[in-house]
Amino acid sequence: MDYSKVKKALEASEAKAKELGIAVSTAIVDEYGDLLAFSRMDGAIKISPKFALAKAYTAGTIGMATADMAPYAAEGKPYYGMNALFGGELTTIAGGLSVKIKDKLAGGIGVGGSADVNQDVKCAKAALDALKN
Repeated sequence: MDYSKVKKALEASEAKAKELGIAVSTAIVDEYGDLLAFSRMDGAIKISPKFALAKAYTAGTIGMATADMAPYAAEGKPYYGMNALFGGELTTIAGGLSVKIKDKLAGGIGVGGSADVNQDVKCAKAALDALKN
């Protein structure tokens, strides 16, 4: 991912958060889950960075939105216990989106901090749109 676009993606997430009246943390990782960029808005809750990082890591390494992982992580399903197995690095909480470039997994975006995870998703979507433009 081009770093100038990654910076614009962070800015897009924050702009959407301001529009929604919230403060969030945003993380962007590559396809190996390594951090490319991170931001925490003034006023974001203290635990929001951990949420953002886990969401980005999950979406960026597995290649699907974190919310879409939930059915696979239920008891008796293939990803059951994934949080324990990976020491909390993975999550099914909404707000993580995978980044694909030319149909190839390139990384993930994670947003955390809102009391309504649908708002986290909106911020992540704004970031993803900025990466694709």
